[in-house]
Order: sequence, then structure tokens, then C-alpha cells
Amino acid sequence: MKTLVRWLCIALAAMIAHPAMADELRPAVIEMTQMDSSALSENEEGSSQGTLDHEWVLEWKLPVAANRSQSAAPTAQPVVPDVCEIVVQPVERAASLALLGRTEMRCSGDLAGEAFGLVGLIGNADGIARFVPLDGPVQSFRLTAAEPTATIRAEPNVMQVLRDYFIIGAEHILFGWDHLLFVIALVLLVRTPWSVVKAATAFTIAHSITLVATSLGYTGLPSRPVEALIALSIVFLAVEVAVVLRDPDRQTLTRRFPWLVAFGFGLFHGFGFAGALAEIGLPQGEIAAALFAFNIGVEAGQLLVIGALVAVLIAMTRWLPKLETPTIRLATYAIGGTGSFWLIERVVG
Repeated sequence: MKTLVRWLCIALAAMIAHPAMADELRPAVIEMTQMDSSALSENEEGSSQGTLDHEWVLEWKLPVAANRSQSAAPTAQPVVPDVCEIVVQPVERAASLALLGRTEMRCSGDLAGEAFGLVGLIGNADGIARFVPLDGPVQSFRLTAAEPTATIRAEPNVMQVLRDYFIIGAEHILFGWDHLLFVIALVLLVRTPWSVVKAATAFTIAHSITLVATSLGYTGLPSRPVEALIALSIVFLAVEVAVVLRDPDRQTLTRRFPWLVAFGFGLFHGFGFAGALAEIGLPQGEIAAALFAFNIGVEAGQLLVIGALVAVLIAMTRWLPKLETPTIRLATYAIGGTGSFWLIERVVG
């Protein structure tokens, strides 16, 4: 048992210390949009070709990992329905950490039951497919390497929306490192189960408020100051953990009012969640279901992290008390260093 706990401690420290990009969840997106005649391309002679020739536009965004050159193009490629024919040569251009593509298609017959998507997604990479007809609700689908295409439905399926956005929300807290480090630092500082529950609940309520309000268009903040404040929240908690490690009896602000600090910073984290969700998009007609499922997914991922971390801390206290303080100190310096780097990068860079 001691060996197992020791390896869990090492894995925890390595995970936190690993240099990761903030908000790594940047899914590939492909969108198939029906166009009216006024929005279509012109032919080589300069006249409009009409809705029968250019009825649909297909656009896609393929993220490029931050540690790769922009010239290292992603391998994923768009898939078009069998009843559609590409009539405009696809055009791709580089953007910030992404490759953007666009083409136009002519489709015939009913598209219900047809498939489109992105083949070549690597590993655990996710994608979002959106189908946007002129006379019907938007349909959204989650794509994976194992299931790279989505089947267009005659009518949207609310259960599919709930499932997909729940998974997206859980993945965002598990792979969005800035939110994850905040939760980890909060647990390392608060420690007592009831205080952790209150703080986590306050954090969830706060980020849910700003996420929903921003997604519905009632409020919003520019992404750059929001991302800087999220990084600042990580540094703030890391400093408090370091202070408590030196003086275990010190009652810092978060130790006295964990729910208040978690709620305050949670509001800004909600703006960050909303920014990530804006990149993915919300299905028209199922916005409430998508927001609900995304929030529940975030909460599920958060509880998973908190439960795992509390279990490790309890195991260390019981079986490896001599490793507890050094491990927490290592994790704290890694969290604080990473948060400081992000803070400087987001303020200056």
C-alpha cells in the first residue's frame, strides 16, 4: 500500500508540474451552413451562380498545438455528405494556433441520414460538427477519432445534445489546465472536507452564473483580462498555500472564507468557460439543454478531481506523513510558477 501511495504522490506532483498550456480544450470544428443566393460566391465571369449551384458552405477550424510550428498542418480532413459535390476549390489559411478552411458545395435530395465530419483526429482529440439549415434548428455533434463523422437527423435529438455537452464540459475542466490548477490549489489550501464542499459549491454557482449570462448575451468581458484574472487566481491561492506551509496556524483569507474567495474567482472562471463554449457553439433550439449539460459536465469533472486529490492527501497523511509536506510544497511551487508564467504572458504578451 505504501508503494502505491508513493507512486500516486509522484504522479500527482508530475501532473501538476508538467508544463501545459492553459485552456487546452480547443476542439476542431466543422460547420455545414445552408446559404441563400445573396451570400454565395460569384463564378469566374462575375455573375451569381444561384442556390442550386452553391447551396451549402462548409467551413472548418483545425487547432494546431502550441508546441508545434504553424507550418505543421493538422492531419484531419473534412468529410462531405455523399449527395453533395464540392463546386469551389477548398481554401485554407493559417490563423492563431489554428488552420481555417472553407469550400462550397451543391447538394441534392434530403440530407437526413447523410454523414459529414472530420477524419484524422489524433488520439483523444475532439471535434464539433454543426449542421445549420435555413429552415430548421441547428444540429450539433461531438466528433472523436473513433467516431469522426456525424449523421444528420431529420429532427435534433435532445438526448444527444445532453450527452455531447456533458462530455465537453467534463473534458474542459479535466484538460483546461488553468481551471484545474485553481481547483487543485483550493483543495491543497482548504483541506477539511466540509470546507472543500462549501468552496467547490460556491465556485460552481459562481462560474455557472457568468457562463449562462455570457452565453445568453446578457453580459461579457474581453477575453484577455479574464484570462489574466484566472491566472491571478491561481497565483493567489498558491501564495496562500505556501504561507500556510510555513505557518500551519496562519488563517489566510481563503482559510477563513473559502466559499467567498471561491465564489469571487469563480465568476471570472465562468467568463473563461463561456469563451471556450463560444468556440464550440450552442445548438439552436437546444441552448438550455446544452448549457445545463455543459455545467453538469464541468461539475462532474471538478468533483472527480477533488475526490481523487482528497483521497491522495488522506493516504499520504495516514501512510506517508513524511512525504506529505514536501509533495504539497513541490505541487504548490509548480502551480504558482505556472500561474505566474500565464499571468505575465497574458498581461504582457
